[in-house]
Amino acid sequence: MSEASERVLGIRQLPLFPLPLVLLPNELLPLHIFEDRYRQMLADVEAENRFFGVTLFNPSESFIERPAIDSIGCVAEVREVQALPDGRSNVITIGLIRYRLIDYVERDEPYLMAEVEFFEDEAEDYLSVNPLADEVFALFKRIAKAAHKLSGERGTFPDIPQAEPEQLSFLVTAAFNLENELKYELLETRSTIERLNRLREILRQAVDKMEATAKIHKVAKTNGHSNKKIDF
Repeated sequence: MSEASERVLGIRQLPLFPLPLVLLPNELLPLHIFEDRYRQMLADVEAENRFFGVTLFNPSESFIERPAIDSIGCVAEVREVQALPDGRSNVITIGLIRYRLIDYVERDEPYLMAEVEFFEDEAEDYLSVNPLADEVFALFKRIAKAAHKLSGERGTFPDIPQAEPEQLSFLVTAAFNLENELKYELLETRSTIERLNRLREILRQAVDKMEATAKIHKVAKTNGHSNKKIDF
């Protein structure tokens, strides 16, 4: 059992914060809390386990009033709270573990409460997962280095440690501004291999373009000249 699974052990119900975004495990999510119902939710979770659920939901794109049963979300853990004088709050949260929304619980709170089932990826053969994770990590580092060059190489390029495959797949997903639909598909996937294969495809399509753009940017900074000797 993972540390994340242990931390939600025994929890069956979760306050829900429907948002038009997808939160992933280990992804940071800053929030500005201003509605009365979510002010109450924040006060309640701070007094308990500091957990609430974030489920993708955009009222303007749906005929339903709340996230559908069986939809997938991610537990957000409250890490920091900056209370403002007027009752609003700036909050830093981080994704912990995924859940499936089983049903809604009727209670007196003004916010949604749901019965949930937590899950992580299914166990897979490490002989298949690890080489794929290594390849995705190598592609990710190439893109990160190209992005560093495009930024003008300000500061030292950070050392990027490689996480275990499931965690790596979410960290890489979080690093890119993917459409909600694709990000949700990666969130609900229960196979690390399947998620890494999707990411490998995305990274392969992006890496050459990023490196070429970084190379052009570097040449442009030298006003089109380089230090290489050209023989005629």
